[in-house]
Amino acid sequence: MSVLLDIIDGVREDLHARQQLLSLEELQERVKTVAPALDAWAALGGDHAARDDLKVIAEVKRRSPSKGQLAGIADPAALATLYQEGGASIISVLTEERRFSGSLADLDAVRAAVSIPVLRKDFTCDPYMIWEARAHGADLVLLIVAALSDEELRSYLALTHELGMNAVVETHTAEEIARAVAVDAKIIGINVRNLKTLDVDRGVFAALAGGIPSGNIENGPIVVAESGVRDVADVEHYTAHGAHAILVGEALVKDATPRERITEFKATGAQAISTR
Repeated sequence: MSVLLDIIDGVREDLHARQQLLSLEELQERVKTVAPALDAWAALGGDHAARDDLKVIAEVKRRSPSKGQLAGIADPAALATLYQEGGASIISVLTEERRFSGSLADLDAVRAAVSIPVLRKDFTCDPYMIWEARAHGADLVLLIVAALSDEELRSYLALTHELGMNAVVETHTAEEIARAVAVDAKIIGINVRNLKTLDVDRGVFAALAGGIPSGNIENGPIVVAESGVRDVADVEHYTAHGAHAILVGEALVKDATPRERITEFKATGAQAISTR
């Protein structure tokens, strides 16, 4: 069994427990009381004219299956505030509990602290989780192509749009990119971490990014490089090969000055964009 499938088994168990406490109908009523979702597509440079700099999706991430404990993060809201001050366009919040030590409480805290879009980073495997994300103020969800059938991918993406949200549609292979393009995904992530071994191969991004066409939707999809950002050299590499945004977790939560690091990454990306 791949690591992904093992994680999703746990996610489904935890989801079932939450569903026993709050029905879908009750959750949908809660959504009616939440402020409308912020426009994450625009925040990432949805208008082609706004794609002249690199966008940063900064992640609140305590641990990972590959590295174990990364950071304690006693105050996720304070960290997210530093991210926003550094120039992050979106804050990503891990809510998976078993492998990442995240929670919906973290999402609530971050949502209350920042004015930019927030991504609920979890292993979406049921429409309930999309409604749940919106009820907790998320503006985006993560949809992992490898974890979903074509029918699920299309219907989950439609639901996010129905709720005024966006989705980062995560891919790992050329075949998965083709599936994302087929459902007109507006934001396509390329994760360079192997789902079976958890190894990172940064060369995967360069090999795959060219397979995302620029004209299947207005202005073309936003391309997000996921995993493997350690320093400015990695930022330059991803940007040079077509990234409009980078998703960074470990490098920021382990840095004593995450605000300054984001500013540095953005400056590096802007320079790389100007020369590509």
